[in-house]
Amino acid sequence: MTEPGITSAAAADALAEIRARRDQAVTASLVPAWFWPAVAGLMVAFTATVESHRPWLVAVGSAAYAIGLTAVVGLLVVRHRAQVHAHIIGVRGVGVIAAYVLALVALGVCTGFTAEAVGLSWPATVGTATAGGAMTATGEPLMRYLRRMMTTRPLGGGR
Repeated sequence: MTEPGITSAAAADALAEIRARRDQAVTASLVPAWFWPAVAGLMVAFTATVESHRPWLVAVGSAAYAIGLTAVVGLLVVRHRAQVHAHIIGVRGVGVIAAYVLALVALGVCTGFTAEAVGLSWPATVGTATAGGAMTATGEPLMRYLRRMMTTRPLGGGR
């Protein structure tokens, strides 16, 4: 049953408008390209300061990391006000993000332990640099995948 006065063309136009607004919200809420190398650089610098075993450098590096990460996240929040809600990203999207994070952690830990096993200096920094490089290289493809996934989800739900 349709309401009197609502044509199928009007309903199709309304759905097209809803899809366009959803696509706009999804695009606005995605993490920008500069985020990945910024966070990776901060991670590597922080790990190197800790691995230096120099207390003054650890203190300075910790403060710099905290200030830098606050600035990066603050910029992200200020410039990208839209938020991705659970009903937009879905269970599958959450799973993709969790798997991505776990893969980066596993890569960093395995690389660090391997670097230590072969006697490289600063193995944790090597592991973090590897994970940071992978994050920088794959952050944008991840965002493209999530965008495609979110914009092709059925309106009103679905997994």
